[in-house]
Amino acid sequence: MEFSEPTPEALQRKLYFLLEQLQEMARELPPKYQMRVPIELLSGLANCLLNETVFEIVIGLMEIQHVTEKHLFQQRQQISRKHTLEIQNMINTTPQEQQELQKAILLERHKEELRQTDMKLVLQLDQKVSDQQVTLEKAGVPGFFVTNKPIEVKVQMYLLDFILRLSKMEVP
Repeated sequence: MEFSEPTPEALQRKLYFLLEQLQEMARELPPKYQMRVPIELLSGLANCLLNETVFEIVIGLMEIQHVTEKHLFQQRQQISRKHTLEIQNMINTTPQEQQELQKAILLERHKEELRQTDMKLVLQLDQKVSDQQVTLEKAGVPGFFVTNKPIEVKVQMYLLDFILRLSKMEVP
């Protein structure tokens, strides 16, 4: 079975469709983000999306992110369970009159341990975002570059949402 290259007319129709959809999606954004998504960016993105590979890359990155988030959530749950067991163990092994003090000491230590864990998890998620930015930038997807500026990351999240929504659409 041979695949034929789409005709220039078919590509042009697809490009117009993608650009029209992207412009519609961009109009739905809050004004402070709309101005960060100029027509040149949308046009470049539409052109880039003519190649189905970008959809596959974004879907793959999304799946990796879901697995990572699930894993990190499980790590955090494991620490919470360990803390619960430590408190139960302390209650079972500590004389009644010392339990309040011991519990307060344990809770303070647990709070700090959870804070440290959360910081590590956030750093891992930040690294995942950075990895995704590098991947998309190397794939030549307009609007993607390594940044940790919240407004730029938010714009990139909107662009990813656009790409995922387009991936589910049937091009007429």
